Amino acid sequence: MPSTVRGIDHIGITVPDIEKSTQFFEHAFGAKVLYQSLDSKTDNIDHASQQHTLRLFPGTRIRAIRMLAMPHGPGVELFEMHGPEQGMPARASDFGLQHFAVYVDDFNQAIAAFTEAGGEMFTEPKPLTFADEQGEGNAFCYGQTPWGSIIELISWPSPMPYEKKTNLRRWKP
Repeated sequence: MPSTVRGIDHIGITVPDIEKSTQFFEHAFGAKVLYQSLDSKTDNIDHASQQHTLRLFPGTRIRAIRMLAMPHGPGVELFEMHGPEQGMPARASDFGLQHFAVYVDDFNQAIAAFTEAGGEMFTEPKPLTFADEQGEGNAFCYGQTPWGSIIELISWPSPMPYEKKTNLRRWKP
């Protein structure tokens, strides 16, 4: 049976300040605001319904929701939420979504934009080391947003060895 999934539409990220987070995505990745579903001035949201729908911790309130368009790939939906028992994002070793990756053509330019926007890189770009990903110029590095989410910068200009074994391909912008 063929899949009914066509691709990732968007990713949702809970942030402490929607304005600062929007500025980060605009400066780091060239994202643009598509629309604002909710802003702190209108409070046009049913908080009890959202608590049930998203299984939010009791007492959590959504202050703002904004959809961003990335230059290529899925959208990014920012949720500014505040509530009791709110913590930092999970570590990569914890269960759940640990990071998302953006494809870059120029690491120096991408890293400069990322850090100028307030992000922190963990390392310089390193070659992709898994046997099925290796190739001339194929590299990656990880960084962290100002609020703690982990983002990978990745590029693979050369074909990957796995491509000789299957007709399936990783998505590439």
